[in-house]
Amino acid sequence: MSVNKYRRHVLVLPEDDANRQLANGFLLYPSLLDDRIQVLPEVGGWAKVLDVFRSDCVSGMRNLEHRFVVLLIDFDGEQDRLARAKECIPDDLVDRVFVLGVRTEPEALRKTYPGSYETIGRAMATDCREETGTTWGHELLRHNAGEIDRLRERVRPFLFQSVLSDG
Repeated sequence: MSVNKYRRHVLVLPEDDANRQLANGFLLYPSLLDDRIQVLPEVGGWAKVLDVFRSDCVSGMRNLEHRFVVLLIDFDGEQDRLARAKECIPDDLVDRVFVLGVRTEPEALRKTYPGSYETIGRAMATDCREETGTTWGHELLRHNAGEIDRLRERVRPFLFQSVLSDG
């Protein structure tokens, strides 16, 4: 489903198919307003996510002040990956761009977390909506804590029906 670009909305740019499936699972959360979030096609690598963000998303974000973007990447065990990704985010957009991902890769998460990628993604949405850390506290996800806090503060109010703040 496409978003209404004139209302606050989130675009999710996934690195690969596993990340896309996690994002699609997030979309399965019952009180999610699906016209406010869209998962874009996967691009094939974390560096490509950054390239596509710079080439395709930056100008759109500058033209649409209601647009937020989640860059969904694998951290591949690289501790500096978040800092490297954030270097690609222009200063004027830093409050509307979030970098999230599994500390290694989604395949490792799926081996240690019960269910499919979609099940995990839906549990992530539950945590986001309920402001809990059950899923995001997993050892392969807890490094996202700062980004999750920022994300919850910025998008939770318009993304879920029961916390809706703009009609």
